[in-house]
Amino acid sequence: MAVSNRSNPGVTASEAERMCPHRLVLEHVTSRWGVLVLVELLERPHRFSELRRAVGRYGRDVSEKMLTQTLQTLERDGMVHRDAHPVIPPRVAYSLTDLGREAAEQVRALTRWTQDRLGQVEEARRAYDEARVPQAPGLVTHR
Repeated sequence: MAVSNRSNPGVTASEAERMCPHRLVLEHVTSRWGVLVLVELLERPHRFSELRRAVGRYGRDVSEKMLTQTLQTLERDGMVHRDAHPVIPPRVAYSLTDLGREAAEQVRALTRWTQDRLGQVEEARRAYDEARVPQAPGLVTHR
């Protein structure tokens, strides 16, 4: 979940973090998996496999590698707490910190807005696309 360096591939993640730390945090919180992890952990703490299944209910399965990277990034940013119990087999639970709970509530509000306004967005997209369809010469369209 490192900051995207597409516009400047020679810049390392740590250099990007120094150059624009706000964008980097926003990128972590609003990433594909970051949003889903935060929203799920808002409900309650989860073990890794539980969290992976819960995130998968949104229609896309997250790989173990991506979930691990997402959790580590959010933990580094102070949003997720990793509670490892020294038992065999290891038992690890993930929960939100106060900072993470605040971010998750903001993200959840945005996801609810998106759900509520999806119809309007789809209609705007249709109107936009229809207005840009090239018309054949002499073809008259009625709207």
